[in-house]
Amino acid sequence: MILVTGATGLVGSHLIKALVAQGKSVRALYRSEIPSTPELAAVDWFKADILDIVALEEAMIGITQVYHCAAIVSFTAKNKKSLHHTNIEGTANIVNACLNANIEKLLFVSSVAALGRIREDQAINETMNWTEETSNSEYGKSKYLAEIEVWRGMGEGLKVVVVNPVIILGVSDWSKGSTAIFKSAYDEFPWYTEGSSGFVDVADVVDAMILLMESSICDQRYILSGANLPYRDIFTMIANAFHKKAPHKKVTALLAEIVWRLEGIKGRFTGKTPLLTKETSRTARANVQFDNSKLLKALPQFQYRSIQTSIDRICSELKKLYQL
Repeated sequence: MILVTGATGLVGSHLIKALVAQGKSVRALYRSEIPSTPELAAVDWFKADILDIVALEEAMIGITQVYHCAAIVSFTAKNKKSLHHTNIEGTANIVNACLNANIEKLLFVSSVAALGRIREDQAINETMNWTEETSNSEYGKSKYLAEIEVWRGMGEGLKVVVVNPVIILGVSDWSKGSTAIFKSAYDEFPWYTEGSSGFVDVADVVDAMILLMESSICDQRYILSGANLPYRDIFTMIANAFHKKAPHKKVTALLAEIVWRLEGIKGRFTGKTPLLTKETSRTARANVQFDNSKLLKALPQFQYRSIQTSIDRICSELKKLYQL
């Protein structure tokens, strides 16, 4: 049986659907509510928090493989404590539970943020790591330290594989996470930056994860990136798929600095998470390239979908989901 943490998130939810479709026996962790999706009826849902050591040990009974997808993704300073608790301590707990249960293999979903993604002078590859100089987010630091826990498990005899996805495109709650960019485009958000990043279809992330788990590959990390593209191009493709107006107002460096400060002030009064923070402002203006060649060499049978095809499919699915 396979255990999946973070089963209700973007990656986790698509992963368990793919595993179930392949006839795999899946146990998925949840904290509050079990998803009511019909295709997930065969899943063995287990209520547990990755910070609950006793519950994790019970969840590991009868498990052979673990996909650790659970994490908090946040770029606001007030969430620093929860980031460290869940992303670092939670991962340490998963690693320890895997060691105690003699799990065959652990696949950890990290992030390119753990590699230090502010590197405009060179393409980012798997040999790189987070440093104070190459990262602007506490989230990136937390994922880097979480990876250290995974490598510690490797040193203690656990077979591990780490994947570092770029910005993941897929259907989920479009009020949060990376799927929020689809809502922004649908709402005809007029602003764009001149930054660029890597983008990948969640279906490709899931396919790569399953192939890596079922292979003999271990003790390696892999960047998952379908293509490097400007943010403006991504927003324009999404807007076109929704038949909406594409972004047409350029965000200058000065304007970005003003807006994230105003958003921070507004957030203090309203209690809502700012739409733009110092961290996301800097990231959106950086031109970053990711080298995806290591995975393609390791898995010659694997190919990335085109980003345009992915966006068209995702927009179509979101229209149905939200009855647009």
